[in-house]
Parts: sequence; C-alpha cells; structure tokens
Amino acid sequence: RLTSLALHPVIAPELIRGHVHLKCTYSQPPSKPPPQYLVLWSRLSTAGKREQIHRETTPDSFSYVEMDGTNLRLGDTVFCTVTAFTGDTPEQQSLPEESKGFYAGIKFLPESLQIAEDGKEHVLTALSTVPIACPGQDDSCKITLQLNTENLGKNSHSPGPPDIALSACQVDLLQSPCSESSCAAATVTVTAVTDFARDGNRISRVTAEPVARADLLWRTYTPKDVKVTVRDLPTGNCYSFTDPHIITFDGWRYDNYKIGTFLLCQSTSRVFEVHVRQWDCGGHRSATACNCGVAAR
Repeated sequence: RLTSLALHPVIAPELIRGHVHLKCTYSQPPSKPPPQYLVLWSRLSTAGKREQIHRETTPDSFSYVEMDGTNLRLGDTVFCTVTAFTGDTPEQQSLPEESKGFYAGIKFLPESLQIAEDGKEHVLTALSTVPIACPGQDDSCKITLQLNTENLGKNSHSPGPPDIALSACQVDLLQSPCSESSCAAATVTVTAVTDFARDGNRISRVTAEPVARADLLWRTYTPKDVKVTVRDLPTGNCYSFTDPHIITFDGWRYDNYKIGTFLLCQSTSRVFEVHVRQWDCGGHRSATACNCGVAAR
C-alpha cells in the first residue's frame, strides 16, 4: 500500500548549462513494482494568483523546471506536489504531498527595519535564492543592484528630505555555491539621518533594481522594497544671537563681545564641531560683536 508514504518533496535551485532550474526531490520508497510519480509544479505570482506551470509523470525521484522568465519568473513562490502510484486503484496511490513554497528571487534580511536617530548602523543583507548565471564570456558572474532610498513621511503621503542613509549605492551579488537558501549575498548598512527636527516617527523604504542585465530572467525583475521606520529622538538646542548672547545645551547663559573666530561647539564622541566668526558691529560707541560667519563639520 502506498497510501501511508511520506514523500517529503523539497525544492532547491540548480544551475544547468548556464540556465537556472528548480529541482524537486522526494523520497523513493522500496516497493515492487517501482512506483511512478506524478509531479505538479505551480507558482504563486507576485499578484497572489496560484497557477499550474508544469505536470509530468516520471520514474525518477526528482523533477526539474526551468526559470525561463516567461512561465516561471523571479519573484514567484514555487511549489511542487508529488503523488506516487503503481496502478489505478486508491490502494496503489499515495496521498499528494506538497513542498514548502520556494521564493525565487532576491530577499532582504531583515524584511523591515525599525531604527532611531541615534547614529547607529544597521546591517541589511541582500541575498539571491537562485544561482547567478554567467551570460557570456565577457560578463562577470554577478548581479549588481542599484539601491535607492525614498521618504514616505509619517503616513506614506508626505515626502520630504531623506530620513535614512546607505553605506553604498550599489552592491554586487557574486556567484557562490548555494547553501541554506542563499546563492549569493551582499550587505549594506542603513543609518537614520539625525535631522535635529521634532518631526515624529517617519517611514522610508529602500528599493533595489538589477543593473544592465541582458538576460530576460533578471531584466524584468524588481525585488521587494524594505520598509524602514525611523523613530524620532529629542534633540538639544544651543543659541548664539544678537551681540552675541549665548545659551548652551544645558541652558547656561553668557555673553561674548570679543572679535575673532571661536569654537562654539564640539562633540567629545564623534566628528562634529561648529566654529563661529564675530566682527565689530558697534563701532566706537559700544563694545558689541555680531556673528558674521559660521562653519560646521
């Protein structure tokens, strides 16, 4: 009886003669006569529609489909459903077993980020779940991703200045042996921009796009965006105004009537300082200085 079989179908990517294939493997039970296998391949498209893409009967304990960019595209989640049988009666057939969904394309880990305006760097990893093919002799075996940031504001409807900064505008996914659902990976760091404004929590996103690929498989593919929520932190204020009166971050007040260039503010923990230049704006009548220039690093 085949009804109680456990076939455990699993999908894994494979590069065959320069083309990306998906291979469904499953357990082969000892039985006489040896069973045949009905393998149904289906995909869940980016639009959320499930459709069958291939069907075959085989004596082998594996089945292949090619990712051709037409019937099977990057961005699809793929399933294989396997039934073993030795005849036409129910006793001679196993129950159909479906594999876990295999996402074919580029993933970002984590899929979303929550960061704060504290200067900390957060690592974002881009990985390809399918092998990187080499289209021609002159092409290196890599996918170059162009990365961009977009500010969506507090509620995704009020864009403004950038809220996040990336350590690189492009990353290369270099061909490597597939292991643990990754066939190529690259990292970039994401940092929240400290804008000194009390503008509340805001939402940005990181977008990626493959650069100048000739093959159809990658040319029409756009990976999913990464949502980044930036948590606003309170900021300190200091002032230098009129002739000039100075108020420090902790509220201490004093005057500086001298003429010259002065170090107004300097951080002890990072490269940040402000210089101010003051000139004589009171003439002979009074010892008054006014700000006439500022430089910040």
